[in-house]
This record gives sequence, C-alpha cells and structure tokens, in this order.
Amino acid sequence: MRKVLIPTDFSENAMNAIKYAMELFKYQRSEFIIMHAFADEVYGNNIEMSRALFEEFKEKVRKNSDKELQKVLDEMLEISPNPRHDYSFVSVFGSLVDEANDIVDKQNIDILVMGTRGKTDDRDITFGSNTLQVIKYVKCPVLAIPSKYNDVHPQEILFPTDYQLPYQRRELKLLSTIAKNFVAKINFLYVSKFENFSFRQQDNKSLLECYMVENKTTFLNVPGDDIAVAINDSIEKNKIDMLVMINSRHSYLENILYVSTIQKIGLHIQIPFLVLQNLPRY
Repeated sequence: MRKVLIPTDFSENAMNAIKYAMELFKYQRSEFIIMHAFADEVYGNNIEMSRALFEEFKEKVRKNSDKELQKVLDEMLEISPNPRHDYSFVSVFGSLVDEANDIVDKQNIDILVMGTRGKTDDRDITFGSNTLQVIKYVKCPVLAIPSKYNDVHPQEILFPTDYQLPYQRRELKLLSTIAKNFVAKINFLYVSKFENFSFRQQDNKSLLECYMVENKTTFLNVPGDDIAVAINDSIEKNKIDMLVMINSRHSYLENILYVSTIQKIGLHIQIPFLVLQNLPRY
C-alpha cells in the first residue's frame, strides 16, 4: 500500500495539494495521513501565562487542530470516496520538519505531498519557507504542488540528471508507477559542455534504463552549462507537467536550495515538483 503524508495549514493551497494527491494515486491502494504541526500557533501566543495555563492553551489548540483536520477528512471523503484509499489525521506539537520526519520513519512513508506555499507566504515567491525546509530536510520524496494547479494527469515528465549519482530503487519505482498509471513519458535531460560519458555515467544511465524499462522514456542531451536555462526551455518546448530532481550532496538541486531564493538561479517552477532524496530506504 502506498503511504502518503500530507501536511496542512488549512489553507486553500494545502487543500489543492490534497486533491492533487488523491487524484494522482487514485489507481493505487493508498493510505493518506493528513498532519498539522501546531507548535508555532502555541508559541506564537504573546499573552503571559503560567505553565498550567500554557498547557491548557496547548490542549485547546490541539483540539481545534483535530476539529479542523476532521473537516478536511470529511471534504476528502466527499470529493473522492475511493475504496482504494484510507484516510487518517494527526495533530502534532513540534516543528513541521521534525514531526514529518518522525512520521516518515515510524510509518515508512513513501511520499510527502504539500503545496508550494502556505497561507502566510508572499504570493510572488516560488516556494514558501516551510516547503523549502521540507524539501531540504525531510527524508522521503517530496512532491510540491503550485497553488491552484489542478491538471492532475501528467503526460510529460522532465528529469534533469548528470548521471553521476546512483539512484535509489524505491524512489525510481515511485516515479515509474506514477508515469505508468498515466501513460506519461519521462524525459531525461543531460546538460553538459562535454559529449562523452564517463564509465560511472554510462553505468548509472544503463541502470536508469533498466529501472524504467516499462515506461515511455526519452534521453535528451543539451550542450551547454546553464542548467536552469535548459530546464526552463525544455519545460516550455516539451509541455512538461511534472519536474523531477534529486536532492543530494553536491547535486545541482542542493545548490539551488542553499541560496537565498530559487529566483536567483533563474529556475521558474510552475508545475508539480517531485524531489527525490536519494536515500536508501526499504
């Protein structure tokens, strides 16, 4: 059974991500766990109070969180009473990243899905602060859904790679299954000033071809060294509706995530963005 974790701040963007996830995994037996981390709401209260009153206030916030999460589940059941799907929710007192990682470990989560921005984020940015933190530090694949993006049937998937990193079978199986369910083509994009592959690159590319043997694939080679331009051009030319990248040490995505804004790199992501963490999980 596919296990899907979806954090929510009860915003419209969060609900849009939930709807996207339900549709994306509609063909699979899936368990959806909706979580809300409410520590910031508790600590953000500036009223002076005793420890006893603080604990009382914390419990009040927890109960309100549970009530809102139940409303979300009721809406999910109304939207998609899919017999393949199971739904549950959890309110957690802690930071979003820490609590998400705890659930990922304990529940062996396959993928975390969330909106690219929350209710408090500036509408001009590509990713909100919470989404960036989750992409950087949560130890499972993360799928970020732009606000109001609702075309949930990917046909063209773009996967930029330099073939330098070994791939994790579980993560590639997730991608392969998504693509097969919608008969989508996976476009592997290699951007380099050099034409020849090293033996490492040849071996990793061969493994990729082996993992994706049941998928429609194409392997694109683009000369140059501006990866952002190549990605943006490919998204436009090939009508890409999902971008996949690997977050790993010394990867291109790591460089993007550790600058102050993605806009400085010039990568404009307005489609669902699947981040593979390249971590060995079983």
